[in-house]
Amino acid sequence: MASVLHFSYVLGPVGSGRGYCNCHYHASRFCRQILNKYRSRTTPGPSISLPLHSTWTAKRSPLSSNITCSATDRSDPEISSAARIRNEVLSPFRSVRMFFYLAFVASGSLGGLIAITQLIGALANPARAADVPEILKGLSIDVAAVSLFAFLYSRENKAKNAQLARLSREESLSNLKLRVDEKKIISVNNLRGIARLVICSGPASYIMESFKRSEPFTESLLERGVLVVSFTTDGNIPSFEFEESEEMKEFTRKRKRLWQLTPVYVSEWSKWLDEQKRTAGISPESPVYLSLRLDGRVRGSGVGYPPWNAFVAQLPPVKGIWSGLLDGMDGRVL
Repeated sequence: MASVLHFSYVLGPVGSGRGYCNCHYHASRFCRQILNKYRSRTTPGPSISLPLHSTWTAKRSPLSSNITCSATDRSDPEISSAARIRNEVLSPFRSVRMFFYLAFVASGSLGGLIAITQLIGALANPARAADVPEILKGLSIDVAAVSLFAFLYSRENKAKNAQLARLSREESLSNLKLRVDEKKIISVNNLRGIARLVICSGPASYIMESFKRSEPFTESLLERGVLVVSFTTDGNIPSFEFEESEEMKEFTRKRKRLWQLTPVYVSEWSKWLDEQKRTAGISPESPVYLSLRLDGRVRGSGVGYPPWNAFVAQLPPVKGIWSGLLDGMDGRVL
């Protein structure tokens, strides 16, 4: 019956004028006759037939009707397809291992059920009492195998979910916006392969102190492609002070370049940072820093002021003879 109604809808407004009215009338009459016959055969008791000459009043559109079919995605909406593809690329054999773990669990469970039935039969039959030790041995092996492979599957699944969550956070980070100057806004993704971002998140006093502590390492940090993103959490805007003298003109230009990036759409940045803190088990009010690799992935984070001297010691320069060789020496991914 639903297919007939669908057929009636398909024959709906596809044109205009008198020809359309006649076609629609005959199509509707034909469908009502089929519905009446169907109900008279399937519905017990008094049947209710639809009138053959009823008229429908509806607003007709000059355009043809469109039918859109959509399938429901049962996957987690917070995990994008790009993150799932990256997860498969980073761990190509994880799905294979998980499949075999499940297969071994199913095999051990089946063997355990068979061993239990044999044990019941042996206990019920005194003539088979000698088989009980052997049956118990096989049952213990099945139980141990099921426990082992269930543990391995659980551990693999937790690692998969943790990696998916991390990749999803990295993808969300890459879509966040940064203001370079008054006329230029870019996303974090645009700086991949170009700069190593250091995100400082905290009250304005924390940002100002981080700014002062970075001064001795300004040139070394820029040589290593480090750019700082300052995100204030108390609503106050830090006022950076620069030396405007002629002797310090070049150094001031470098200082401004190091601290030129500011977040855009503060609510999105706050949401991402809160999620990062919750994952690390850090209080939402704690001032934190996050250091990114050249590929945009998080390489380090911590509570307190950024270790500028450690960045200079650990990160290779982005230019010179070591630039291509040491591009991957950013540190392990967190």
